[in-house]
Amino acid sequence: MKLIDFYKSVVYHGRQADPRKNKLKIKDYSDSSILYGKPLTEVNKIMVGIDIEVAELLLADRIRQKEGLDLVAAHHPEGKSYVGLAEVMRLQVDLLTNIGVNKKTALRLLEDRMQEVNRRILPQNHTRPVDAARLLNMPFMNMHTPADNHVYSYLDTVFKQKKPRLVKDIIEILNTIPEYQIASKFNTGPRVILGSVHKPVGKILLEMTGGTEGSKDVFGKLYKAGIRTLVSMHLSEEHLKKVREANLNVVIAGHISSDTLGLNLLLDNIEESAKEEFNIIGCSGFTRIKRK
Repeated sequence: MKLIDFYKSVVYHGRQADPRKNKLKIKDYSDSSILYGKPLTEVNKIMVGIDIEVAELLLADRIRQKEGLDLVAAHHPEGKSYVGLAEVMRLQVDLLTNIGVNKKTALRLLEDRMQEVNRRILPQNHTRPVDAARLLNMPFMNMHTPADNHVYSYLDTVFKQKKPRLVKDIIEILNTIPEYQIASKFNTGPRVILGSVHKPVGKILLEMTGGTEGSKDVFGKLYKAGIRTLVSMHLSEEHLKKVREANLNVVIAGHISSDTLGLNLLLDNIEESAKEEFNIIGCSGFTRIKRK
């Protein structure tokens, strides 16, 4: 498969798993890009990692020298994808309105948070790993929201099928999933950080896609909309304080493990549609687990 076709497949399958129902455009995935490389490069052997920085690119170059390598693929954004991170947060408006938050309120809260994220990102040195890829002549891309959409879709389906009653049931369900089982071996498995394992789950909000954490001022409105439990990849201390005030249960599924789950599901779909199996080298927290 050519690099440009691999990228197009990433976006296509990201759309298929997207929780939004409206017509989506490429800009909705501005945090996922070909960061360096010729579009017609043939891709078969790929080094995939959650975070790819200069060190991982140097490792990739060494692997290429020893046994060949066609592409390095990160999950988290770098370069122009990182600058595009705030834009994809608009997805969260649909997630909030779907569970009963007023759309105008959701838009206002998200606009404020997007501006905050933009202010944080703009001063940073976005191109360090992209420059390294260019100097090494190493094809380099990332796939962020398309993979996160897969986590959301997968877990949403699982919870609707399993219907957890108590918070402890959520932990038990997550611990049946291989990516979370691996995380547990490293003491980073799913856990409850607010509330009690014996509390009723109530209505669940999955915080698995939408670029990064949303507004810290939304949690009281979630409670009014009937949400009683958040299942998140991660939660900052600033957001945690607001969640505690709203009296919500919080289950942290795990950051790297959730990202790994999303990448695995995405890669499965790409391979299935292409009728082609890629040679994947996992690094930087990623372990390849096939389901198809």
